[in-house]
Amino acid sequence: MQLIPAIDLMKGRIVRLSRGDPKTAKIYEQFGDPVQTAQKWQAEGAKKLHIIDLDAALGSGNNYSLISEIVENVTLPIQVGGGIRSFKDAERLLALKIDQVILGALPFNDPSALILIQEKFGPDHVIVALDNRNGDIMIEGWKTKTSMGINEALKKFLSMGIYSFLITSITKDGTLSGPDLETLDKANRNPGAKIIAAGGIGQLEDLLDLQGIGVEGAVIGKALYEERFTLKEAFEKLGGN
Repeated sequence: MQLIPAIDLMKGRIVRLSRGDPKTAKIYEQFGDPVQTAQKWQAEGAKKLHIIDLDAALGSGNNYSLISEIVENVTLPIQVGGGIRSFKDAERLLALKIDQVILGALPFNDPSALILIQEKFGPDHVIVALDNRNGDIMIEGWKTKTSMGINEALKKFLSMGIYSFLITSITKDGTLSGPDLETLDKANRNPGAKIIAAGGIGQLEDLLDLQGIGVEGAVIGKALYEERFTLKEAFEKLGGN
């Protein structure tokens, strides 16, 4: 199971939100600026980085120049999400040499754009985000409810050739209260789906639970910034994976 440190950006700084609410934003600078923090995660053994552009997600600008700077200063694959609402947005980010775009609203609002992105860049560069509140998929900054549940969405996008999915439990996000194992386990039973889990990870035992249900990866954010455990300890707990 991949352990993927998160860097959530707002106005050029690393922040963490609780349940996606901008009013709960807490700034973290103890590891340096975003570039220095990315370098720290690489030095501690991360094989991939997860960056969310909260300004883009909330429609208040973007952090593209900072994301580009991070790309230039680490050698890790980077997945980026937040506010990618058109083919051109995805194209612009992939031109920065990031590895994958995380698409939330776009696959639901404009599936044809998803097909275009696959055709130009390949399915390996696409992750569909299934952010959910009690099983209901939410998009557009977690404000709009879609008509699909997770299982229905997985089947639809798998049939379109997408196999990487980021599943975030909104009610768990930023709470450190443990991941939504039941939802993740059900999702992971879909043949061919590669599930990346996010939301609620607060202790090392949570990572063992996720490893136990066989998800592809786990995004770790607040637990690292609140220093509940270190990335090194997480790797050791999972037996060096």
